[in-house]
Amino acid sequence: MEKSFRIKFILLSGAIFFILPFFVAAASFGYGHEEDFFIDSDYDYLEREDVSATIRYVGSNAYFYIEDDWWDDLEIIERNEINHSLGELSQEFDKTIHPVLTATYGGENNPGIDGDYRVSILLHQMEEGIAGYFRTMDGYRKLQAPRSNEKEMVYLSVDYINHGIIKSYLAHEFTHLISFNQKEQRIGEEEDIWLNELRAEYSATLLGYDEEYKESNLQERAQRFVSSPSDSVTEWKGNSRDYGVINIFAQYLVEHYGIGILSESMASPYVGIASINYFLTQQDIEKDFAQVFTDWTITVLWNNCELGEEFCFKEEPLSYIRTVPSLIFLPSTQESRLSLIYAVKEWSGHWYKIIGGNKGLKVEFESLSGTDFVIPYLVEKSDKIESINYLELGSDHKGMIDLPYFGENGQSLYIIPSIQQKMSNFSASEPFARFSLDISTFENGEEEIEEENNGEVKPISEMTANELRVKIREIMAQLQILLTELAKLKGEITSTDIPSDFSFNRNLEFGISGIDVKYLQMVLNSDPDTKLIDSGIGSSGQETSLFGSLTQSAVIKFQEKYSSEILIPWNLSVGNGFVGKKTREKLNFVLES
Repeated sequence: MEKSFRIKFILLSGAIFFILPFFVAAASFGYGHEEDFFIDSDYDYLEREDVSATIRYVGSNAYFYIEDDWWDDLEIIERNEINHSLGELSQEFDKTIHPVLTATYGGENNPGIDGDYRVSILLHQMEEGIAGYFRTMDGYRKLQAPRSNEKEMVYLSVDYINHGIIKSYLAHEFTHLISFNQKEQRIGEEEDIWLNELRAEYSATLLGYDEEYKESNLQERAQRFVSSPSDSVTEWKGNSRDYGVINIFAQYLVEHYGIGILSESMASPYVGIASINYFLTQQDIEKDFAQVFTDWTITVLWNNCELGEEFCFKEEPLSYIRTVPSLIFLPSTQESRLSLIYAVKEWSGHWYKIIGGNKGLKVEFESLSGTDFVIPYLVEKSDKIESINYLELGSDHKGMIDLPYFGENGQSLYIIPSIQQKMSNFSASEPFARFSLDISTFENGEEEIEEENNGEVKPISEMTANELRVKIREIMAQLQILLTELAKLKGEITSTDIPSDFSFNRNLEFGISGIDVKYLQMVLNSDPDTKLIDSGIGSSGQETSLFGSLTQSAVIKFQEKYSSEILIPWNLSVGNGFVGKKTREKLNFVLES
């Protein structure tokens, strides 16, 4: 977390200052050195503006200061534990964090504004959920920034001092210190905050701290991303959603383009998106940032290398990550027409899945804000993507997707609209842009029939052969529903209808449909610990073929009940509702037993 500061030069009338060159003698402090520090009251537990702190450990590359008020309240045994933890953290900083990050991104200002080769690390009481921060103003003289501590320094919360994850937090904040030197002090440009945070977020992975996934920074960020995947990459508020999306995007960038996309963009004379495009051009990669972002939005939806290497994560556990699209369900027994309006922000992913209908499908897209959209759409059948297409909008900002045999082919349609226009100067509150989806279904050949009759319904005796075929399909669809309801009333559909030779052989997730979803619900309902619901649709004997929120919740219960076989092998502690390999293996075992 970085706290920015912009220098303001003020001309004072009636006084002329001559700033003479001066040299700062190299400072050197030892254990027990006391000092007063300005801190950020927004992050402090008690909203203080300054604290007194003492050096409790000295490493080769850092001083570790601890807030005095907090330290004084500790018992002797607690102080000994903290001294031990500081020793380990200092060793990690000297042997891993400092050398690896400076070799990758360049160095901090050294000896720096304080004339000391060591970085100062201040641990004080912070608000719950705040792990650390960095203040750019500390790199300026008090003449320019009166509340500057005039040190190369970062701040960490005392709450994590005895936790291994503090290594990741220190690496994160130290990356900010490096970026400040490499961008603001070296080339005189302030890095876009989203990219500054992206590099800092990836540091834990770069240093190997995320290899043990359980309780790692990556695990926490991945869980945040899955719960709020539509957060903007470039709008930065500093909340947990921002960190989730930026981390997963960083993982994608490095896996597909190497660490150079972060290090070379850091060394470039540009900032933000321009620096990423500079790297891609230098490497003769025939894509720009916008195309890379679009590939990422497809990846986190489907995440399957069969689509192409650019559309998947190869490394576990991210090879299992998937967003849950917003589901748009069309009834199969009648014509449907929906008009939906959505609002999105720049550089954010949004995923919509259209299923059902049993008819032709027409989707009319319109930008209501006059904004250009990038709109990839995927057509799925039998759990496989048949095609990846891109909807082009006309000068009226409208476009149409027309799938005549959508329902008859049992297809699903995924739409991923995003805005990719703004390139710099992002704020913490970017404006929304709106678009509409007008979705309609039709019987193949039906549009011509309506046109001939000006929308009036003909008597059967006057219908052509084509019109009669359309009418027969409508009647057959209604008949099938009535037969199904009759079978339920007669008790012919029960939870024991799973064929003896059936097994779960495809991944299942929210929004998907099929007979195997119904069998999944039957298995879950057979166990009191994992059943969907006590009564009503979805309960035992009233299972459906649609994977909805009740099914997802029941799958999570199933995964957590058998966590030793499903979750622990992937270093997971909570279920995600996605029926993947391990979950299917356990379901098939339950079926056989």
